[in-house]
Amino acid sequence: MLALEFPTIDNLVKWPAYFGEDTWYAFNKIGVISVLAFLLPTLLFLLAKKELVPATTQNIVEGIVGFVDTQIIEPTMGAAGRRYLPFLLTLFLFVFMNNIFEIIPTFQMPGTARIATPMFLALVVWATYIIVGLKHNGLEYLKASLFPSGVPWYMYIIVSPIEFISTFILRPFSLTIRLFANMLAGHILLVTFGVLSIAMFELFIPASVLPFSVLVLLTGFEGMVSFLQAFIFTLLTAIYLDSSLNVHH
Repeated sequence: MLALEFPTIDNLVKWPAYFGEDTWYAFNKIGVISVLAFLLPTLLFLLAKKELVPATTQNIVEGIVGFVDTQIIEPTMGAAGRRYLPFLLTLFLFVFMNNIFEIIPTFQMPGTARIATPMFLALVVWATYIIVGLKHNGLEYLKASLFPSGVPWYMYIIVSPIEFISTFILRPFSLTIRLFANMLAGHILLVTFGVLSIAMFELFIPASVLPFSVLVLLTGFEGMVSFLQAFIFTLLTAIYLDSSLNVHH
């Protein structure tokens, strides 16, 4: 009888360190993915810069920049938000590259399926929109955030704590969990159907057709999810930045 044994959660998300095991500087597969997620877009932009005549690489780069500008910045922040294009573009590409490694052979693991990466990114966003709010509006930013206009004064005892929790605590938490949970769930699905396909192939080859077909479809779906999660993360960041710039809107 075939013994179908699924990997434990440790096998799905924990990887042995290439060096520095059990130290703060331990470097494993997640570290490699994060480094590549930074280096590959950087290399793409450097190659595009070297092209004297617009060609494939430059067209790809212009398409990415144009997408972030027209689909993220323009609808949320308007023309004034273009000063934050480098930040939002970097964020989008880094999240997307971390995500897409989920479906790349030999890696098959999204860097964002370990909560440390989404948490770090969410804290960067959190610090950025607070600094932007204080820089452009001073203490008025805190006043407008905690005491929104149009609310009767006696309601502030309820509204202000809710606004504080929503703006300064739940935002980074929700950014972290949304990205982490979606990518981890997709990773678990792919592993599940991958193990099932192998098991069915060993048992009876024709029986493996169905789980393998589902695996192929899920791989394409997760590629779309990788893009969508990067888009949503960056879009929410742009919305938060806009709320920090325009505190009275």
